Amino acid sequence: MAFNYIWVSFFVVAFAVALFRVLCYFNHDLLLEMGFSALAKFGNKEVLQEMVQSTFNMAETSVEITIYLMGIMTLWMGIMKVGEEGGAVNVLTRMVSPFFKRLFPGVPANHPAIGSMMMNFSANMLGLDNAATPLGLKAMDQLQTLNEEGKGESASNAMIMFIVLNTSGLTLIPVSVMALRAQAGAANPSDVFLPILLATYFASLGGLIAVSIKQKISLLQPVLLGWLAAITAFVFGMMYLFNNMPQYRVNTISSLFGNGVILTIIILFILMATRKKVNVYNAFIDGAKEGFQVAIKVLPYLVAMLVAIGLLRVSGTLPGITYLLKQFFSAFLTDTRFVDALPTALMKPLSGSGARGMMVDQMQTFGADGFVGRLASIFQGSTETTFYTLAVYFGAVNIKNTRYALGAGLFADLCGIIASIFIAYLFFG
Repeated sequence: MAFNYIWVSFFVVAFAVALFRVLCYFNHDLLLEMGFSALAKFGNKEVLQEMVQSTFNMAETSVEITIYLMGIMTLWMGIMKVGEEGGAVNVLTRMVSPFFKRLFPGVPANHPAIGSMMMNFSANMLGLDNAATPLGLKAMDQLQTLNEEGKGESASNAMIMFIVLNTSGLTLIPVSVMALRAQAGAANPSDVFLPILLATYFASLGGLIAVSIKQKISLLQPVLLGWLAAITAFVFGMMYLFNNMPQYRVNTISSLFGNGVILTIIILFILMATRKKVNVYNAFIDGAKEGFQVAIKVLPYLVAMLVAIGLLRVSGTLPGITYLLKQFFSAFLTDTRFVDALPTALMKPLSGSGARGMMVDQMQTFGADGFVGRLASIFQGSTETTFYTLAVYFGAVNIKNTRYALGAGLFADLCGIIASIFIAYLFFG
């Protein structure tokens, strides 16, 4: 129900803000006389027209995303089917089963969903978004077979844990952020690599703790502590490795590593299936058919969410929130530079492309090597598109009641945002 109220509030708030902007426009001179120049500038007589156009644009964008997903889903569902029949997914499942068994107590040991979730997390950590989404949707489909919550219409505990860890967006190699910084003229595009790695780690840790408390999962179990210690060591090991490497090598190695890993996985899946004398082509086709069907299911949920987000953005709600936040923090802080980068942080849970556009705009306005430009880059790399992810992932399996998934996901985002601000001041003053 919470997700329903939030979705409705997007429309109501966006419409209310738009009407207020129209009133400000027609009372422009009066507002100036009263000394409210900011409100006078906020006025816009065309905002209602822009909002209506936004609904058409977002609906069209939803279809474009769905068509894109059809191809990607068809490919990766086919590859996953080959991996399943060839035994590769089963091998991966057995490797991580001790950890996942305690983190996902409702999922039986060696269940196919464990392998799909692990593949999804790995793709996300490597910044391979194209591969991560279909793998995540495959995991959701497999988790739905175990779901007895609300006759399969409410999110299960396992689904919520998976979604929150997914939206917390642990990223080891933020290739796209570094590429955009290079395009914006940053002297050292990879200087945000370590801050992003730290911020996204704290976001993931915050999400994990929040869901574990809600589901009464003890993180003090020896196996969980061992895995978390290993992950922590790996994160800080990656930081040390890349911190002592020239910038050009960071960009080259990260690209080679990410793409090399994904191609290696595809080849291994095919070779293992061939060794077991599986008809690889037929297995791929069977899996690909599933991918097409899943992509079609997503469209209504995608339209609903993107149209609402578009209205919120075009109405001027987010710029208004940023202005109010700056006024609030100015009352008791002398340094409010971080507020200028907050639009990226506020937009990221709503729209990845919208946040990307804001990050680019802030780098152009404040400089790619300025504090705001760097902080915006950290925001972009340290949090995930929570609303979009929930709409797509839950929509793919027709989940109507998301329970506390949204709250836990937003808490993980908040942890990432707070960590990003502190880490930006620590690294860049």
